[in-house]
Amino acid sequence: MRPSLQKVAAPALRGLHTVAPIPRPQRCFHQTTLAFLPRKRNFFTSNQLLANADRGDGSPLPEEATDRTEAQQSTTSPASNKRKPVRASAAKTLRLGLTTKQLKHTTSSRKDHTSSGTDYRRTITSICVAQSFDMEAVQEILRFHAFELDPDGTEFDPTGVVHARGINNGDIFVFPSGTVVAWSVPTDVLTTLATKQLIRAAELPHVSRLEMEELEFVPDESRNTSYMRGEVVILGTRAQELENDRLDTTLAKIAFSSGLARSPKLAVLENQAIEYFENSRNSLEFLEGGLVHKLKRSSVLKMTGKLLSLRSQLNHYSDITDQLPDMFWDSESNLEDYYNQISTVLDIRQRIGILNRKIDYGFENVSVLREMVSEKDSHRLEWIIIVLIAIEVVFELRRVYREDFSEASST
Repeated sequence: MRPSLQKVAAPALRGLHTVAPIPRPQRCFHQTTLAFLPRKRNFFTSNQLLANADRGDGSPLPEEATDRTEAQQSTTSPASNKRKPVRASAAKTLRLGLTTKQLKHTTSSRKDHTSSGTDYRRTITSICVAQSFDMEAVQEILRFHAFELDPDGTEFDPTGVVHARGINNGDIFVFPSGTVVAWSVPTDVLTTLATKQLIRAAELPHVSRLEMEELEFVPDESRNTSYMRGEVVILGTRAQELENDRLDTTLAKIAFSSGLARSPKLAVLENQAIEYFENSRNSLEFLEGGLVHKLKRSSVLKMTGKLLSLRSQLNHYSDITDQLPDMFWDSESNLEDYYNQISTVLDIRQRIGILNRKIDYGFENVSVLREMVSEKDSHRLEWIIIVLIAIEVVFELRRVYREDFSEASST
C-alpha cells in the first residue's frame, strides 16, 4: 500500500528547514556553569565607585577585589604624580608677572601693608617719591586742597618740615628730602597725595621706584613723654587729653617722623646701588673672560657718574647722614632722644655705613676698569705711531730708490 502524499511531504519540508551549511549551535537546557557567566565590572575596573554602581545592591566589594583595587592604585600613583601640571595661558602669565614685578619694585616695608588686621588710625606711614621737594610749592598745593598748615603752632621753619592736618585729624609731615610721613592716614590716601598732588612740587621724582616704611603707634594717656617699645611708638598724650593741648604730641610726632623719613629715602639709594652692581656685572665678566677689547670708555664714564651721584645723594644733597636735624638744635632734649630712638630701631647708621662701603667697592672696580680702558687706548696709540713710522720709512725708501735709479740712468 502506497503512503499518502501528506505523510511523504511533511518529513521533506522539515528537512529543508533543518539542513544548513553551518551547523546550528547546541542549546544547553541544564544550569550554566560559572565559567560561562558574564564578567563582572569589578573584574576589569579599578574604580571602586564604578564597581559599586555596577553592583547596584550597595553591598561592599569582596576583600580580594578591594586588595586588587588598592594595589592597582598604588602602582599607578607614581605615574600620576609625574604628570605635568596644566600651563596657564601666555597672556595671563604676563599679566601676573607684570603685577608681581611692579609691587616688588614700588613697595618696601617692614610689615605687610595689605594685612586686614592693620588699623590705619594706629599706623605711621612714610613714602619717598622724589629726590627733593620745593617746600614753597608744597605749601601752595596743601592750601589748595584745604589742608590746615601748622595747626598747633610749632613754628618750625617751613624749609625743614611742613605740617598739615586734614579733615579726619590725620597729621601729614612733608620733608625736603622728598619724603612724606603720615599719622592715622590710610595708605591709599597717602599714596595718592604723594604721587598725584605733591609730585608737582618734586625735583627729580621717581614714582616708579618709590619706597614705603610703616610702623605702629599706641597712644598712652598716662604719660607726658614718648618712647620706642620694639618697633612700636608709645606716644604720650596726657596733656592732649587733659588740657586739650596738642603741641607736645605734635612735637613728638615731628621728631619721630623726621627719623622715620630717613628709612625710605635710604631704601631708594640702596636699591639704586643694587641696580648699579647688577648692571656693572657684564663689565666685570669681560675682564674675567679676557675680553678687554669690549670695554668702552663711555660705559666706564657712565658707571663713574652713577657712583658719584649716589654718593652725593647720600652724603651731600640730603640730611640722611646728619646726627640731628637743624630744626632740633634749639628745641627740647626730648625731641633729640625721640629722633635717636627711632633711628636706632631702623638701623639707620649701620645702613649708611654699609652703603658707603658698597660705594667704595664700586669705585675700586671703576678705577680698575678705567685703568684697563686707558691702557687699551695707549696700546692703540702705540700701534698707530708704529704704523705711521712704517709708512714714513716706506716713503723714504721709495725716494732713495728713485734717486739711485735716476743717477744710474743718467750715467
